[in-house]
Amino acid sequence: MLSDYFVLAFKNVRKRGIRSWLTMLGIFLGIAAVVSLISLGSGLKTAITGQFTSLSTNILTISSASTGFGPPGATAVRKLNDHDYDIIKNTPGVGLVIPRLIRIVRVEYNKILQFRYIGSIPNEQEQVDELVKAFDIQTQDGKFLKAGESGKIVLGNDFVKENSFDKKISIGSSITIQGKEFEVIGILKRASTFTLNSVVLMSEDDMKDILNIDDDIDLIVAKVDDEDNMESIAKEIERRFRKDRNQDEGEEDFSVQTPAQSISAVNSILNIVTIVVSGIALISLLIGGIGIANTMFTSVLERTKEIGIMKAIGARNRAILSVFIIEAGMLGLVGGIIGAGIGLLLAFSASSAANAALGETIIKVQPSYPLLFGSIAFSFVIGICSGIVPAYQASKLKIVDALRK
Repeated sequence: MLSDYFVLAFKNVRKRGIRSWLTMLGIFLGIAAVVSLISLGSGLKTAITGQFTSLSTNILTISSASTGFGPPGATAVRKLNDHDYDIIKNTPGVGLVIPRLIRIVRVEYNKILQFRYIGSIPNEQEQVDELVKAFDIQTQDGKFLKAGESGKIVLGNDFVKENSFDKKISIGSSITIQGKEFEVIGILKRASTFTLNSVVLMSEDDMKDILNIDDDIDLIVAKVDDEDNMESIAKEIERRFRKDRNQDEGEEDFSVQTPAQSISAVNSILNIVTIVVSGIALISLLIGGIGIANTMFTSVLERTKEIGIMKAIGARNRAILSVFIIEAGMLGLVGGIIGAGIGLLLAFSASSAANAALGETIIKVQPSYPLLFGSIAFSFVIGICSGIVPAYQASKLKIVDALRK
């Protein structure tokens, strides 16, 4: 008997043709939006958190609070300095401390001018070795800078991959930075981080010279002796900075971040974005549900005489109710399946376009079966809920009234 209900419901849905497809439009657009956005968000989340995987787990990053977009410390009102460096160095539990300068500079090659990130290489070889180890820096061609090596630079892999200067850059090439020429002695291997692939590295003294920097520090990297004490050491540095700057908790103009905190902050932002866009997509599902309800109400009016005949030959109210609910659920189910398929297609297309633009595979979309089946099930439930009232209305029609119409 139940199979007969499904057969009858399927015939009724197919009979309405274009109207059925238009009814499902809101459903599969909503499901497509949910599936594509969440799948892309998951891939983007993996890509961004992957930017932190090269950072050692025993490294603290100390920077000034910034007022806008730019490299760390570049837009800070109060920059770090040598005094702050000494505070961190004298904190118990802190081993090696490395000051960093990170700015944007004018880079000219083959008469083409661009603006690129530039980072400093410390003046002590021990600091250079730790920096290379902490960020897993490897050279593809040439060699890496030694401490205090002047007039030389090392370039990120983007400089040779992009060919953005219309002329190949190789070991020995001369590049003008802020009006001063430097020799390229190394090209870095392709890394998992965007910044490392596009950076220019030079000695700290050279960088201070071309940018007229005195004792400003954009970023301080601190290696802790015991990573189990990472949080307590970070809090101690914060306490000492607040005391030195005469600041209350919550009023800091600096930040002390652990790798875990950095990843957590990024994940929080991405989760909020995912929730917001999913909420917007759910509006489409609500509209789709209203469309199903409207179609089912119309179907009841159009098939009043048919309902009367069904009752006249012995169909019970439960049978009428079942047929109409199955029809509504079928609209939601088919819409959900189509929407999930379109959503996956959109997600893969968007990730492919993004990876093509970036020149490498960074955003990977991996289909989530719980998400797919959950979206389809939700769509099915939306369809059933939207059809309950029209189905109930159809089941309560009286035989005489129905046949009279």
